[in-house]
Formats: sequence, structure tokens, C-alpha cells
Amino acid sequence: YQRRVRGESSLKYQTRCIRAFPDCSGYALSSIEGRVAMEYFDPNEEVQAKKYAFKCHRQTVNGVDTVFPVNAIAFHPKFGTFATGGCDGMVNIWDGANKKRLCLFHKFPTSISSLSFNSTGSILAIASSYTFEEGEKDHPEDAIFIRHVTENEVKPKQKNA
Repeated sequence: YQRRVRGESSLKYQTRCIRAFPDCSGYALSSIEGRVAMEYFDPNEEVQAKKYAFKCHRQTVNGVDTVFPVNAIAFHPKFGTFATGGCDGMVNIWDGANKKRLCLFHKFPTSISSLSFNSTGSILAIASSYTFEEGEKDHPEDAIFIRHVTENEVKPKQKNA
């Protein structure tokens, strides 16, 4: 059975990645504008009111803001939190339910082109590969990193009452 859902993206620029939520209620969408959108399938107004987009993978250096494409999204299989990877060479872990960043990993040699958690969520595979966002130039070799993640890095924090 294939269900087609057609709709407009809440993001204005080129889509780089889409990943279904672990509970299949919607999806996360990333773009070249340094944003991630959280969208829901259920057309009910109450459900649609939960959708949002947020800015990420941005840096300010000497007062100049630089926006980096978000190339990769991977959901944690146990907690439903998610990782994003961008052309800034950074990996962030997010708690989408509480709209908070949980963790920022060290900078990788070049753009993050792909991310994937293993089935238990204890390992995050990270592909670092120049994606030619700055055109043809000398760049670090492609590399794969395997990171053992802790619950503290990927588990949602309790909301303050």
C-alpha cells in the first residue's frame, strides 16, 4: 500500500535530506538554508499546529553570519532524538520534542555528508566528505568516523515543571 501525500515544504530552498520520524507520524526535512523543519502527516489542525522549523549549522565570525547547508539527519532508534550534519563539518544532537540542542560534537575535517545510528543507538556512523559547496578546491580526503554515543548525549532532558 502506498499513500501519497503532497504538500508544500515549509522550507524555501533546496531540500538536502528527509527522514521519517521513528513513530511514523511525520518527517524531518533539511535544506541548504541551514534549517530543519518538523512536519506531520495528520491534516488535523491540532496536529499541524505542532509543526515548526529551526535554524542550525550557522556561525558568526567577525560579525559576519555564515549559513551552512544541513546535509544529513538521523533519528535515534530508542529516544527519537536526532542528529544533524552540515557543511560546517559539525554534528548536533537535538531533542525535537523540547526544541533543544542536546550535544555538539567536535568539528570534523570537512562537510558531513551522511549520518546513521545503529539499531541500538549506541553508535553513530558519520561520513565526512567535501560536498563542493565552495566549488572545486583542495579539501580533506573523505573519511568515515564511528562514534560511540552515550545516553547522556542522546537522551531527552526532563522538562522543567
